[in-house]
Amino acid sequence: MKPRKGSGHWGRNIALVVLLAVLCVGGTELAACRHFAPEVYEQITAPVRAAASAAADAGMAVLDAGKSALSAAGQFCLDAAHGAARLAGQAAEQAAALASGLWECLTAIPEDTPPPQPSEAPSEAPEETPAVSRPPATDPPLTEVMEADGRQILTGGSVDVVYFCQSDEEWAGQLYGTDPIGPYGCGPTAMAMAVASMTDTETDPALMAAWAADHGYWARRSGSYHSIVLGTARAFGLEAEAFTSRDPVELRRALRDGGILVALMGPGHFTTGGHFILLRGTTLAGDILVADPNSLERSLQTWDPQIVLDELSSARDSGAPLWLLTAPSS
Repeated sequence: MKPRKGSGHWGRNIALVVLLAVLCVGGTELAACRHFAPEVYEQITAPVRAAASAAADAGMAVLDAGKSALSAAGQFCLDAAHGAARLAGQAAEQAAALASGLWECLTAIPEDTPPPQPSEAPSEAPEETPAVSRPPATDPPLTEVMEADGRQILTGGSVDVVYFCQSDEEWAGQLYGTDPIGPYGCGPTAMAMAVASMTDTETDPALMAAWAADHGYWARRSGSYHSIVLGTARAFGLEAEAFTSRDPVELRRALRDGGILVALMGPGHFTTGGHFILLRGTTLAGDILVADPNSLERSLQTWDPQIVLDELSSARDSGAPLWLLTAPSS
């Protein structure tokens, strides 16, 4: 009996299948798969192990067929049967060797190669729901100047301050006593801002300069006497007192309680001589907002309270150099 056609190629086909599996799947990747996903690893390698097992079974089937043929056909077929058996056995051995090599490749991890780590959390992991909370407190918006009823308003402080500049052309050339308001009128201009912001009185630097001169607060070629602060504030219904603390914490507290401070400044950031300004508020960070009657730019900046305290005038008469003004008690 002749051996079945194509049986000689069976072993080579099995070998090609196994070789293709080796080429298509890298050993290191499958090793990682075995480490992190054993179920997937079993699915990938099962066909390879099945192919090797099938090859061995095929060899045994061919051998059994040869034995049957020997019994049926006698000695004539013995050589053919043994030849077929040898071919099948060789194919099975080749398949088993390839499968064994593949198995060793899959299970061998180089000693100097650390196991791969997951690059990120699983995409299906549920996200944590953030706790509901109120937004954090923030500083007030940066102070700005707004127009209202034809007047400039400085915002962001304890009180929205009506801003006047002594060098405004509308009154800079008008007289304070016998001196022009522009270079000498910081006192009446600062008090005009305080009165216009904290009371219902309509005033401006020119009107306040005329009133202050009439009440004896003008100092020829020197600006204003320091008594202008207490005298003007009380005359227009404000409560006023000297503020004697030089503690930044106390300064901030007074401003946060709704007061305005009049500060007589000495040489430094605000003046080279003497100059009245208003301290009109504080930010949550603790900086001071001012209203400088000679500079809108400085009025839109925030100031370290220690700078303000360090640059106060050395004068100590009439409550100088720092006064607290508050609205009248209801």
